[in-house]
Amino acid sequence: MVQDITKIALITGSSRGLGKNTALALAQKGVDVIVTYYSSEAEAKEVVSEIEQIGGKAVALQLDTSNTKTFDNFAVQIKQSLQDKWQTERFDFLVNNAGVGVYAPFVETTEEDFDHLMNIHVKGVFFLTQKLLPLMKDGGRIVNISSGLARFTLPGYAAYGAMKGAIEVLTRYMAKELGQRQIAVNVVAPGAIETDFGEGAVRDNPELNNFIASQTALGRVGVPDDIGRAIASLLSEDNRWVNAQRIEVSGGMFL
Repeated sequence: MVQDITKIALITGSSRGLGKNTALALAQKGVDVIVTYYSSEAEAKEVVSEIEQIGGKAVALQLDTSNTKTFDNFAVQIKQSLQDKWQTERFDFLVNNAGVGVYAPFVETTEEDFDHLMNIHVKGVFFLTQKLLPLMKDGGRIVNISSGLARFTLPGYAAYGAMKGAIEVLTRYMAKELGQRQIAVNVVAPGAIETDFGEGAVRDNPELNNFIASQTALGRVGVPDDIGRAIASLLSEDNRWVNAQRIEVSGGMFL
């Protein structure tokens, strides 16, 4: 029996948190990974090591998703890595995961905060995907990461939630226009997760943690495994006909 050709996923912001968990979940399913990091090179190399221990292949590349001027050079690095590591010219899956959180009431959100979020969560996703499309296989898949905060509202996340709302609309347009290449594009919207995101507020603040658990149908706060496995499942052949959808993975928050 002929073995399927190994699939390759590029996951932005995958040196830690949900990106790392997604990388490892995909590796468990036999998908190789291009890891990207902003500043945590040592952590990114550790993710590569963990993937190799599973039996997969991986590389780690530095990427600043807020700076579109770096994308040309990044694409060149991707092309070289694909050739050197996999002897191929295309990858299969793109997960636009990289992100930062800014907690500030609407009236206190600065223009600098707003622009920083916009550059990473919207402009960066838009133009990085555009730049990488020539290196993606026809029939590939894109997952954009949104947030439950695009559906429900909590004070302090006006700018962040608005950016994620933009990504959800953009996803539908990408799905429409990339369908001619048989590329499916979906959104995964995590609820509150126990990670170091936002300085670990959900994980480390018992009062906040308990409040979120009390507002979640399944009665607890999410953990990274809840998200990484969901993304890996979405990228499997079992979900090949899912397209242009917003899939919230929150355990049923604020129903």
